[in-house]
Amino acid sequence: MLTSLGARVVRRPWLFLVAAVVLVLDAVLLGAGLPGRLSDTGTTDPASESARVQRVLEEHYPEQQPNLVLLVSVPGDARVDDRALAGQGVRLAERLAFEDGVVGVVSYWQTGLADLRSRDGRQAVIAARIEGGTDRARDALERLAPRFRGEQGDLTVRISGALAVQNEIESTVAADLTRSELVALPLTLAVLVWVFGGLVAASLPVLVGLATVVGTGAVLRLVTEVTEVSVFAQNLTTALGLGLAIDYALLIVRRFREELAAGAPPPDAVVRTVRTAGRTVLFSALTVAVALASMLLLPLAFLHSLAWAGISVVVLAALTSLTVLPAVLRLLGHRVDAWPVRRRKRAPAAPRGRVTEAVMRRAPLVTVAVTGLLLVLGLPFLGAEFGTADHRQLPAASEARAVQEALRERFGGSPEGALPVLLEPGGAPDAQARAATGRVAAKLSALDGVTRVESSAGTYRDGARSEGASPVDATRSTAGHDLLTVVAEDDTAATSAAHQRLVGAVRAAAGPDGARVGGPAAAVLDTKASIGRGLVPALAFVLGATLLLVFLLTGSAVLPLLTVALNALSLTAMFGAVVWGFQEGRLSGLLGFTPTGDVETTLPVLMFCVAFGLSMDYGVFLIARVKEEYDRGGGHREAVVRGMRATGGLITAAAVVLSVVFVSIGLSRITNTKMLGLGVALAVLVDAFVVRALLVPAVLRLLGARAWWAPRALRRVHRRFGLREAPAPYDTALPGPLSPAPAERTSHERHAVTR
Repeated sequence: MLTSLGARVVRRPWLFLVAAVVLVLDAVLLGAGLPGRLSDTGTTDPASESARVQRVLEEHYPEQQPNLVLLVSVPGDARVDDRALAGQGVRLAERLAFEDGVVGVVSYWQTGLADLRSRDGRQAVIAARIEGGTDRARDALERLAPRFRGEQGDLTVRISGALAVQNEIESTVAADLTRSELVALPLTLAVLVWVFGGLVAASLPVLVGLATVVGTGAVLRLVTEVTEVSVFAQNLTTALGLGLAIDYALLIVRRFREELAAGAPPPDAVVRTVRTAGRTVLFSALTVAVALASMLLLPLAFLHSLAWAGISVVVLAALTSLTVLPAVLRLLGHRVDAWPVRRRKRAPAAPRGRVTEAVMRRAPLVTVAVTGLLLVLGLPFLGAEFGTADHRQLPAASEARAVQEALRERFGGSPEGALPVLLEPGGAPDAQARAATGRVAAKLSALDGVTRVESSAGTYRDGARSEGASPVDATRSTAGHDLLTVVAEDDTAATSAAHQRLVGAVRAAAGPDGARVGGPAAAVLDTKASIGRGLVPALAFVLGATLLLVFLLTGSAVLPLLTVALNALSLTAMFGAVVWGFQEGRLSGLLGFTPTGDVETTLPVLMFCVAFGLSMDYGVFLIARVKEEYDRGGGHREAVVRGMRATGGLITAAAVVLSVVFVSIGLSRITNTKMLGLGVALAVLVDAFVVRALLVPAVLRLLGARAWWAPRALRRVHRRFGLREAPAPYDTALPGPLSPAPAERTSHERHAVTR
């Protein structure tokens, strides 16, 4: 198949290029409207208890679920209760209530609720809910914000709420993405110039990467037609698309130059390159896609959207590298070496071999030391606390964040500490239902950590009804639900560990009475439970696919287990850094973010899938190269040394390129994006420079020939279905910093998989 594809490219290179240009132009137009179609929803299981409560609240209690908040400030030393200013506040709230799509408007001046007035009396809140789906609500916010923000008579208005936070996150992500691309491309070009020694050869992977990035936007735009796509998908898929496209193009260009150096005419060199290095690209795309596909087994739309988007982009990167790039190489021919910036000279392979031999001489010490170091680096993850993203993801200068901080610091009642509790309709008369609600409210108000419970039966404290009416006018919906609001003593973030413990206590106490608990803390608990249920099949899928692929490549029953274990070990530093640096905030000063004391619940799953796929990619290349050398009859020790020498430079260069791309994504002002980019970059570097360079040769030395053992039944399976390497089409190598000795092709070059 690949030989046929290469032949078609050679015969009609201009056809492939013209088609690529047309598709890129179409992709530019199609992807232009992408930012407005992304969302930050889908991080909860729609079948969970908290999600069901949220749907009821949005339908029957919109005033209890505001997504638009107007923080109103009065001038000078005035107070919000001053007669003239209070009149302006009432009119402002009435004006908002008459806007299309706005419901549940509640203000301090209309209700007199102390929780809507700042402690110093100089600020008050108007809260409302904008109806509709994500797109409709966003459009309404963009229409309303300019009309209500700023000076409104003697009052000054700033805008926040869930919608405003989401809108600012999306706009910040889009701006940061552009900046990341501007940072990543020049640095990547510099790395490639060092690799190839010439501007033309170095620019080709960058051009392929740019085409893939443009195509990424179009792919995501198409995915939004069938499912919601997270705002963070754009950063992830851009990083994957750019990094993998450049990585794959690096392999293709390098192999093409080596074919030319071996004396092949340019057309033959293109066909051979597609046939051999092209198989490497296909296998790499398969390994990354398998890891991403595991997220489809978790019941969260957020992860599903990232999985589909990521798989699509991996396929796009592979197709671009196997069609467009070979067409360009066919037209360039020997001019691929034009515009040299330095003299190419053979980089000695001996130092890499000497390092491997030194490691193998001290294999027990290296194995214990490196394994111990990686395990220690991962220890902080044992103290991970999980939460959900909030306004603190935004930079400190954000208006939406500043308003949320003001509400938290200057207003009483701690609305973040309130848990909505729904009592299902039981068909009882109103009087009996109210009495039942009162009994549940009294029970919940007596729980440790609860300040009060507000309900249709009144306000309850310490197990008894307080004097005076409930501050909530109507807490019984037309569907017969009763809403109780449990206000917590703890004034920490709504998803803190204390609030999660309170959710558990409320569910245990009121669950037998038919109560269902919602709110951010309940959503986090439900999300963790959903991920826990789906984690076993997801891990089984990833590990099973990994074991199968490595077995088909090597025929060993030991090496697949070793590959999985080392891949997992290479991720420990990433997870430890997430907790140590981000959750605990030890890198907050250096990286410029606000620590929240927890990690977004779905982020470790996403980071694992991405980093494990990339780690598996390089790990299998290395093991398979060692297998090739072993099959040549050189002995186990010599096979490890020659395999390490052959793959070290290329894996290092590819890892540097990928880390540059992910570090540029990590420069984002959004904390979760920063965590994702820098965490994956760290995992890639640890995998390349620690696990592959030190731990793999040490462990292989300890295993000896036992590394190739397999039971007789599995050996028969491998003889029938195993993947074997094509023989080398040449025996010379192109001089350059990545070139090994003449007979020692790299694992990417070696990885021409055939039946």
